[in-house]
Amino acid sequence: MSRLRADLTLLACAAIWGVAFLCQKRAMIHLGPFLFIALRSWLAFLTLSPLVWRECQGVGFKSKLPAMLSLAGYAGLAFFGAAALQQMGLVTATVTNSGFLTALYVVLTPIFSWLLMRHRPTRWVWIAALLSFLGTWLLGGASLTPLSYGDLLVALSAILWALHVVIVGLAARFDLSAAFTATQFFVVAVLASFVALNEPIEAKAILGAGPDILYVGVLSSAVTFTLLSIAMRSTKPAEASVILSTESLFAALAGFLFMGESLPAIGWMGAASIFLASLIVQLPTEAKAHG
Repeated sequence: MSRLRADLTLLACAAIWGVAFLCQKRAMIHLGPFLFIALRSWLAFLTLSPLVWRECQGVGFKSKLPAMLSLAGYAGLAFFGAAALQQMGLVTATVTNSGFLTALYVVLTPIFSWLLMRHRPTRWVWIAALLSFLGTWLLGGASLTPLSYGDLLVALSAILWALHVVIVGLAARFDLSAAFTATQFFVVAVLASFVALNEPIEAKAILGAGPDILYVGVLSSAVTFTLLSIAMRSTKPAEASVILSTESLFAALAGFLFMGESLPAIGWMGAASIFLASLIVQLPTEAKAHG
């Protein structure tokens, strides 16, 4: 995949994820957070099963399997933690705020790349980190009053989303996108199903959230995370996270069009600060690429 095609693929993923915030928010009217996560993950796993079977027939599959399964397990744990925090946060957090707060992972991704891949962040990363924290404060109203409990949960999920992006980047070398993604969602599904036993489980509620479960399970999970794994072969985690950060803009647009949400002027300043941070963090890479 060319770099341009990879970037366009990541942009498409960001658009799908941005709209997914709307579906995740609406699903909470009918379901508990962990039941929703379990259902979307089982659906994603089943959707990918035919592709996994095809990959199993490939040359060298068995030799790659142990290392791939290990990384997929770690990715599943990171995904489960991030999805749990995000989904619980969406019970009270708005679609718009959730999109921009999740975008904090863009700044955190290079830091995890440093810890796991020994790529030391430049000064621009620290500047971007300050901007992102400033943006979070502005998004919360620029007062000493803390963000809502839901907002804080979504912000915490960004830590695990950043870790997840780096793990996906590490796994890209195996060229087993469907198998990696399916294994990841199997782990998430099992963990979420166990916790969901403590939540009400009713067929009527599941049917009520059916369209949102289908969108998130098939498009926002099976399709996009497989495409992410493929695109990561042609780009680095930190660079990919910049493009993926545009999901916050798509989330704000979806919240405005379908739920009547809006941000005050100071909130948009915070959103712009977070988005600017996601661009600044890439300045050294871009300069080097053109130097």
